[in-house]
Amino acid sequence: METLTLKVDGMTCGGCVASVTRVIEALDGVAKVAVSLEQAQVVMEADTAKVDRAQLVQAIEDAGFEAT
Repeated sequence: METLTLKVDGMTCGGCVASVTRVIEALDGVAKVAVSLEQAQVVMEADTAKVDRAQLVQAIEDAGFEAT
């Protein structure tokens, strides 16, 4: 497992945090997810053999947010 941090723009409320959490948790290989509205970021533990940074970014962007 590797700890990955992504900046997420566009979150404005707890519902946004829940949406980002839900889409990240749905990906195979993700073990833990912590989304911070205040810091505009998501920190997760993931098996990078199963899911890579590009897939994580894509999932967040598909949910309507910007991720880097």
